[in-house]
Amino acid sequence: MAHVARKRFGQHFLCDRSVIEAIASAIDPKPGELLVEIGPGLAALTDALLRRVPTLTAIEIDRDLAARLRRRYGDRLELIEADVLAVDLRALAAQRRMRLVGNLPYNISSPLLVRLLDFRDCVADQHFMLQKEVVDRIVSAHGCAAYGRLGVLLQAYYEVEALFDVPPEAFDPPPRVDSAVVRMLPRQQPPELEPPVLSELLAAAFGKRRKMLRGTLLPWLAARGVDAQTLIEPTARAEDVPVEVYVELASRLRSQRLARS
Repeated sequence: MAHVARKRFGQHFLCDRSVIEAIASAIDPKPGELLVEIGPGLAALTDALLRRVPTLTAIEIDRDLAARLRRRYGDRLELIEADVLAVDLRALAAQRRMRLVGNLPYNISSPLLVRLLDFRDCVADQHFMLQKEVVDRIVSAHGCAAYGRLGVLLQAYYEVEALFDVPPEAFDPPPRVDSAVVRMLPRQQPPELEPPVLSELLAAAFGKRRKMLRGTLLPWLAARGVDAQTLIEPTARAEDVPVEVYVELASRLRSQRLARS
């Protein structure tokens, strides 16, 4: 019996063989690696990966699809039937770092990417299919229109690279937007800074992104004991500030709070 895509899970199943092979080749998995696929769905990518490695782990929320996957792959697939937003990924990576892959549902992609920051120390790399607009935001440099909170937050902790675009007709049912594949490598020397601190600062910076920072972020920082005049031009807007400057400002904010505690 054919599976009907469920809107509540944001299901769009990848069916273009050339795209599937391109993703699997970009991941290039090796036997012995801890490969974790998020949302395997109808197993198009799962199949391609299992032609390259003997086993993998998958997280699937749809119980009907989970049952199909168990019947199809048996012991070759360690299946976790759960919402990935609630899974303790650190427990999976007790012995080795994970390689995360998946065609992520559009409705959870941003919150999931932010949540994965909590597990960045036990992740080797991430290869995800996302809405192209989201990938553009992730990889955009300062000064570009797509540059914003999500991109700064992720670029602070990962090296990011857009690999290739994927058209709607590569899916069944086709989405109304283009998709793209992104590669994310945890930085070898990430900032010694908790992501929530940086995220809070970015909310203050980008909350009114059309305004100059002299009227938004600079007074916000000054009220918290951080002088940013030497790092930011008063006439600059949020999209004009490089990632490393935001990281430095967030580090100063953290230091101020520790000194006062």
